[in-house]
Amino acid sequence: MTFRARRADLMLGAYEWYARRAAIHPKGKRGERFASFGEGSIMCFPPAALFGEHAIRIGKDTLIGPYVSLSAGMGPQQELLSDRIVQIGDRVLIGRSSSIVGHFEIIIEDDVFFGPNVYVTDQNHGFDDKTLPIGKQTMAEEPVRIGWGSWIGTNSVILPGVNIGRQVAVGAGSVVTSDLPDNCVAVGSPARVIQQY
Repeated sequence: MTFRARRADLMLGAYEWYARRAAIHPKGKRGERFASFGEGSIMCFPPAALFGEHAIRIGKDTLIGPYVSLSAGMGPQQELLSDRIVQIGDRVLIGRSSSIVGHFEIIIEDDVFFGPNVYVTDQNHGFDDKTLPIGKQTMAEEPVRIGWGSWIGTNSVILPGVNIGRQVAVGAGSVVTSDLPDNCVAVGSPARVIQQY
């Protein structure tokens, strides 16, 4: 093995060691900031953004991948509407570089899997007031629910007010703009049901 290869192995080993120790888990100081952080769960290092942990609940044996943005509110000092804004169930897998941005209520039930780079939010912007920038206009509360056992494919977007049923497969790159029934496959932008089982 060359010197360069040995050095690369050492650097990779050091990074992996650090990443394991920097991950957020239930017994660590950062994990204790959450409203609840279930036994056996982990949020991998590094997080992309993390705000409002006191309004985020994570179940047991859940894996949140690296570079995930997880927030209740838009920033660390924002006053929140409740202590149950983002609720993630047991045995959930949130893929690398995904974003979950809650303002009112996002519920991800048990055994839901996300591919990488999935985006979920429960707030949209209004555009009726021509004197305000769109980014400063909000709309009414629009909670989001993703049902038990569902799969959300890579690069999918779940928009405000959506209720995804149980055991729903959302195809990669889909934009979910309306409710999806239990036991279906949905794809596209906007996502539409192509198979019911």
